[in-house]
Amino acid sequence: MKFFKSAFVALSLVGSLVSGAALEKRGKPSTKYFHEPGRSDLTGHYDIRYFKDVVDYDTRLDTLRHMVRAWLQTTNAEGIETWIAHGTLLGWWWNGKMLPWDWDLDVQVMDTTLVKLGDPKYNMTVFPYTSDDGTVKRTYLLDINPYSAERVRGDGNNIIDARWIDMTNGLYIDITGISETNPKEKPNMYHCKNYHYYHINDIYPLRDTYYEGVPAKIPYAYDDILIKEYGVKAFTVTEYEGHRWNPVSKDWELTGIVPADKKKEAASYKSAQVVPEFIKESNGQGVFSNLWRLFHWW
Repeated sequence: MKFFKSAFVALSLVGSLVSGAALEKRGKPSTKYFHEPGRSDLTGHYDIRYFKDVVDYDTRLDTLRHMVRAWLQTTNAEGIETWIAHGTLLGWWWNGKMLPWDWDLDVQVMDTTLVKLGDPKYNMTVFPYTSDDGTVKRTYLLDINPYSAERVRGDGNNIIDARWIDMTNGLYIDITGISETNPKEKPNMYHCKNYHYYHINDIYPLRDTYYEGVPAKIPYAYDDILIKEYGVKAFTVTEYEGHRWNPVSKDWELTGIVPADKKKEAASYKSAQVVPEFIKESNGQGVFSNLWRLFHWW
């Protein structure tokens, strides 16, 4: 894939810094690199440089699907090691797709990969994308946070190490690195700057799978990681954020208006203890083996 630089990328970066400074209280310079137009679900998941307006439900899903396909296709072609994480990984567990109520997507890399991505060959580069059927054309900016070299949380303003940004509307994929910061006292323990900890054996060897129809990788102990992060209910609740799991179509179907306010999550989070029929078999151990591993944590 050919990459190209554009002068307006540099100008947009200046715009981001100016806009970000405007968001801070006067007299308090911010260390925050990435800036969003707001802090709610509706406005907190856009890069301010490319934000025009909040997109509708269908546009958001279409944007995120093409964006993650572009990311996976690009990293596969370039030999860049990355794996899906957090809610994106949970969506894969259900049906190999994104969760339709997600506002952004998450991938992880090793800190050494962050260094590679910081090279001018990749950093602040615009990547063109055309869908397989040729009907969708997009451009994405890979932007590496200069603070990504700092592998501790710091003031919390720069826990996101990089972003893959849709330049049409500003939606993005969060890219976070994991590092071994205390090898003497905690050997083989890796973490991101948001305090998600993993043993190296939780991550490697990475498993091959598909996500949104594109070859992808997931952590080796994906089930243990998901249970630790979300609890067992994440595998069993079949109604959430205005969506209901359809075991026949194996899709999350929209049932009404999706709550935009996080305070409404409790009302939409129903405790239906039903194990979904679809359990992704990336390890070749089969459904019954996966079920046993799941119930082991009850």
